[in-house]
Amino acid sequence: MTQSHFYAMLSRMKYISRWGLMNNTRLENISEHSQQVAILAHCLVLIHNKRFGGDLDPERAALLAVFHDATEIITGDMPTPVKYANADIRDIYKEIEDRAADRLTAMLPEDFRGDYTAILKQSGSGDEKLRPFVKAADRFSALIKCIEEMRMGNDEFRRARDTIEQSIREMRLPETEVFEREFLPAFSLPLDELG
Repeated sequence: MTQSHFYAMLSRMKYISRWGLMNNTRLENISEHSQQVAILAHCLVLIHNKRFGGDLDPERAALLAVFHDATEIITGDMPTPVKYANADIRDIYKEIEDRAADRLTAMLPEDFRGDYTAILKQSGSGDEKLRPFVKAADRFSALIKCIEEMRMGNDEFRRARDTIEQSIREMRLPETEVFEREFLPAFSLPLDELG
């Protein structure tokens, strides 16, 4: 029986820091980021289902979000302005991510590989409908990071906040408008005002 290194490799997500070009008051890794994106993606799909008559799987969205940055264990975290600087870089980086996903799934037993390929590449049946919600959740997680940094007096995140807010608006998802109106303001509150 061959041993698999897949889950041990995934546990290394906690060593990949985000926001490498920014002065952070608190470091964030892709493990904790992915957990937050999973919670937010689940919420956005619930909003879609409950407020807009949708019929999508919020648990699948959360699962896709948990793994959405897993390939960064191999590639590292590339800053968003670089990753999306132009179509050529974006396409090449997507190919690099796909190869990293293949490398990760190759660590699994053969009978697990198809399941995880679909998760890591978000290519399972119905995943294309969930991808915009995972992407929006990813952006909200980044926005929340900016809000938290600015609450700590770190103005370095001001421009990032403005850019991320604009990118969320440009998605034109009514679910993001609901989240922004009903849930996002609480992230600006101190602990004693949350309860």
